[in-house]
Amino acid sequence: MKNGNFFKSVLFAFLAITTFSCSDDDDAGAPQSNTIAAIASRTPNLSILVQALDRVDLVAAVDGTTQLTVFAPTNTAFQNYLTANGLTSLDQVSDADLTQLLLNHVVAGGVQSSQLSTGYGVKTLATYNGGADRNLNLYVNTTSGVRLNGVSSVVTPNIIASNGVVHVVDAVIGLPTVVTFAQADPTFDLLEAALTREGNTTNFPAALSAAGPFTVFAPTNDAFTALLTELGGIGLADIPEPTLDAVLKYHVATGAFGNVLSSGLTPNGTTNVPTLFGASPTINITLPGTGGNIANVTDGVGRASGIVAVDVQAANGVIHVLNRVLLPN
Repeated sequence: MKNGNFFKSVLFAFLAITTFSCSDDDDAGAPQSNTIAAIASRTPNLSILVQALDRVDLVAAVDGTTQLTVFAPTNTAFQNYLTANGLTSLDQVSDADLTQLLLNHVVAGGVQSSQLSTGYGVKTLATYNGGADRNLNLYVNTTSGVRLNGVSSVVTPNIIASNGVVHVVDAVIGLPTVVTFAQADPTFDLLEAALTREGNTTNFPAALSAAGPFTVFAPTNDAFTALLTELGGIGLADIPEPTLDAVLKYHVATGAFGNVLSSGLTPNGTTNVPTLFGASPTINITLPGTGGNIANVTDGVGRASGIVAVDVQAANGVIHVLNRVLLPN
């Protein structure tokens, strides 16, 4: 009887150990979550990003099944962002602002680096004025690697998640102003040079980095080159300051005409747009355009030009691209 009880006790202990071991094996063999959120949480160098997402309840957004692309700033990137903005902690950033900042690193769909091309073909989930539409553009430059809005480079691309792709970046991508795009896009190098020319009466970079909203008609490099030829082959530095100040102001609308998208222009007709130059002369924009122009434009001295690209959306306004510099008088 005693031997029988002994063997029963041994058998019970064996079964208990076996069952416990199997349970451990089952847990160890459970599939590891591979969502964007899970990848970020397992990466020590992305801990500030994870904390920020958690604070504004965006973890669930990157932990589901919706395909997304996340440009993930490193801890160092966040620390540099705080220093550059005179902050010591993300706690000093409001929830609303932090939400938009984080959404500016997220793109709908799973996009690998080889699928990115130079230009404005990508929009983030951040929106103008925090509204429900008008997503912000992201200027991508793939000339050497992948650079975003001229401020942030992809350092570790194509981390594939079950719900998209993670690209680790070396700087936080702040909400872009119209100045951001003028500085980031080499198509506007001469416009940037004009805006920042030494001795300018108006501090255009500071003025156009304000809240706005602005509508900027941005001439390309070719447009500026043609103007300098038109003026007798002079250089940008040779344009008298009052003239350059007036010309640049003539390319910016604000107030009731701030952040006017192409859809806000008169269809099959002409829109007269007052500018920072003054109420008159206006810029006259006619839809539809001709000769390859999206819209035709007539300036203050009757010169014809065209809008060749539209609706580059920044956080403080919108850019439409011109193929000729406009002159008010």
